[in-house]
Amino acid sequence: MSPSDERDERARAAPLLRRFPAWIPSADADRWLARLLAEVPWKQEHITVFGRRHAMPRLSCWMADPGCDYRYSDLQNVVEPWCATAVELRERVSVELGCRFNSLLLNLYRDGRDSMGWHADDERELDPTAPIASLSLGAARTFRFRSRSPDGPGPVALELGHGELVVMDAPTQEHWQHALPRRLRVRSPRVNLTFRVVRPSP
Repeated sequence: MSPSDERDERARAAPLLRRFPAWIPSADADRWLARLLAEVPWKQEHITVFGRRHAMPRLSCWMADPGCDYRYSDLQNVVEPWCATAVELRERVSVELGCRFNSLLLNLYRDGRDSMGWHADDERELDPTAPIASLSLGAARTFRFRSRSPDGPGPVALELGHGELVVMDAPTQEHWQHALPRRLRVRSPRVNLTFRVVRPSP
């Protein structure tokens, strides 16, 4: 079996993840969170499902280098310039992982009522061989995975804490979906940053 085939088999059995708990110390993570809440031009996007327009249950922002357009759920994201805090965090994550990320999706979950449904980050704009680095700041939330195969392994759940970095390595997106379910007892906000590699448009 070739190394790529072996890696694919491993990804079918379980998501290929690297976890860095408390990657940012708590006091520093508090500062990063406060800065992002103030600096990022948060907005609530809307999507159309079965002909009806719905507000997404979270706020978001897409920051990227020029030419790195990104579309998901039939939503064409408006590219915002990198804010100062996002630039600093991108540099730290890129150095840690040895990967130069050119784009960032930020999601603000205002409290436990905000959520993210099941999906895979497999849009055609994304480089399928590159990792996706997910940084959590704020309230702890449960990050769930489920196999895309009807006869695949059972679900996986991670409790992501303040300052934790999780890396989803390829080909995880081919075989698994992930979600962030509601948690009504959570009263405080969480910001999630997912650093990505987009294949720039011609």
